[in-house]
Amino acid sequence: MSAYSLELKDLRKSFGQSEIIRGVSLSVNKGERIAIIGPNGAGKSTLFNLISGRFAPSSGEVILNGQDIAGMMPYQINRLGLSRSFQITNIFHRLSVFENLRCAVLWSMGYRYSFWQRLDGLKDARLRAEEVMESIGLGWRANTAAGMLTYAEQRALEIGITVAGGADVILLDEPTAGMSRSESDAAVALISKVTEGKTLLMVEHDMSVVFGLADRIAVVVYGEVLACDTPQAIRQNAKVQEAYLGGHAPAEDHA
Repeated sequence: MSAYSLELKDLRKSFGQSEIIRGVSLSVNKGERIAIIGPNGAGKSTLFNLISGRFAPSSGEVILNGQDIAGMMPYQINRLGLSRSFQITNIFHRLSVFENLRCAVLWSMGYRYSFWQRLDGLKDARLRAEEVMESIGLGWRANTAAGMLTYAEQRALEIGITVAGGADVILLDEPTAGMSRSESDAAVALISKVTEGKTLLMVEHDMSVVFGLADRIAVVVYGEVLACDTPQAIRQNAKVQEAYLGGHAPAEDHA
């Protein structure tokens, strides 16, 4: 068994003649929280899509818990223990909060597609969904259609869906985008709580979120990892300051 939860080895992705990801190598320890930062167009979302199976790499390896998953379908990768959220909220708007979360737990609990089994009879799935629902602070919204939630509540629900299946590697793509400061602070507390003991890889532009959550920060510029180090070391890295942080690493301001 690998010592790492996730390893990227010389990962590359080209679209036609344009090379977007240019030899990214990164090792993520079990239980570690890494934030990926970089300017718009740096390749951060493409990198997430390669890890989660939306795109197949042009070359290189993606190793999840010792197994090469490069080129696998997203559902196959999910069943091996990796789950992700998206920049654009991805929920079932017409289903209730509880129903969204119940859908998310079924496969991991051993339930497969069946026309003869009523969901209402699955007590363990109901209890697990209720547990996640309480952990994300939406227990009081259990019967509310997801489309009627506030934006921050929808983001919280998506985080809940992402962790509900029990994956041990979690990818969050800009989880606090579009939030107010108070909403962002609440999201940080939520993410810290629900990913405890899990491996977290997060793309984020809000520096207060990044420095508040990350054990290490990977700076991606032009499809390459410019630096990957502790928050304090990244603050003091002259190359990072020049390429992304504009000469200083703010503790509270948005990047």
